[in-house]
Amino acid sequence: MPQRYTIGQLARAAEVPTSTVRFYERAGLLAPMDRSEGNYRLYTDASLRRLRFIRAAQATGFTLGDVKTLLGSREGNPPSCDEVQALIQQRLAEIDKRLRDLRHVQQVLKVSLQKCKSMAQRGCCHVLETLHRSSS
Repeated sequence: MPQRYTIGQLARAAEVPTSTVRFYERAGLLAPMDRSEGNYRLYTDASLRRLRFIRAAQATGFTLGDVKTLLGSREGNPPSCDEVQALIQQRLAEIDKRLRDLRHVQQVLKVSLQKCKSMAQRGCCHVLETLHRSSS
């Protein structure tokens, strides 16, 4: 007989909080396979594999929408390689943009630190003055 898990057992096996399992259920990514006589949600090894897949995909940078696509249609048809490649290209473009934004922030902070150090001898902080002017 196949392994059957309650929500708590499934969460422990996947090393996630039960709230994560419930969240994925609400998002339509995971569903209990059955109910016990006491009306507890029951899951199978397939549920555990699916949950681990979802977590691995998210850890790789895929969104929940992407994960739905990667899991395939309701009929169980997996996406084509072209569809997966398009998702990867979208994620890479987003990462490139975030990296550019972070490099800009890094440069602004470096310049601010240099100005702050040079003005510290005069008893004022360039960064605080700039932020106060910006908030007025």
